[in-house]
Amino acid sequence: MIKLVNAYLVVRIKGQADVPYWAATTMTLLKLDKKYRATILPAKDNTLGMLNKVKHYISWIGLDAELAKDLLDKKARKSGYQKITPEDLKELGFNSIDDLATALAEGKATLSKLKPLKPWFALSPPRHGFKRSTKKLYGQKGILGLNKELGTIVRRMI
Repeated sequence: MIKLVNAYLVVRIKGQADVPYWAATTMTLLKLDKKYRATILPAKDNTLGMLNKVKHYISWIGLDAELAKDLLDKKARKSGYQKITPEDLKELGFNSIDDLATALAEGKATLSKLKPLKPWFALSPPRHGFKRSTKKLYGQKGILGLNKELGTIVRRMI
């Protein structure tokens, strides 16, 4: 049985060199302009198609509220690259980071629609490196594409 997902956490693994125009355009639409950028996308009809189109450059996983809270707590930024404050959350209509994380994980809110917030998270390379190849898909002993272990990798990148 397939577990239905309401939102995806997407991370760009590969850099900008030698990326074809169609892939660069798709990743720009997904708000993944640079290496190690992450974003949260609600699960819609076209989302999985876009992810599969650029699966050789990115990695993704279904998002849970706990990981969304960690990302928002440590890596969410507003314009000027400043950390978000409780006042910013009140302006957006959320009482706390927990409420915002739950709304994102359930697909009720979209990062790109929450205006003072940046639509991406700038992550650093994972501490202690990737344990698998960054050039192969997950099914071929790599980390690209739909990756069940991405949650632990992202926690090392925060």
